Amino acid sequence: MDQGEAERSGDTPQRVPQTAEELQEEARKIRRLQMMMNMVMSVIGQDESLTVDEAAELVAESRRAALNMFPDKELAYNIIYKPRLQRLMRERFRIQ
Repeated sequence: MDQGEAERSGDTPQRVPQTAEELQEEARKIRRLQMMMNMVMSVIGQDESLTVDEAAELVAESRRAALNMFPDKELAYNIIYKPRLQRLMRERFRIQ
């Protein structure tokens, strides 16, 4: 699909980072997101004083932060991180 087809179909063509600086910035944001999600998962899994409501708030805040970093990547978040966080919450708090 060329750009004209994307515009006619209502799809917004994705802009791919071109310069080395843009690629470095993208890699930095990805690494930051990975570290943030690892920390959230560690806190939920290891902090015994954490309540289910506090853990749910951590999950919600991490989602907001991820979508602020990558606004049009909600589907990727839902595929990659949402199932992991749901599984962790079920295991940690014995949620069905």
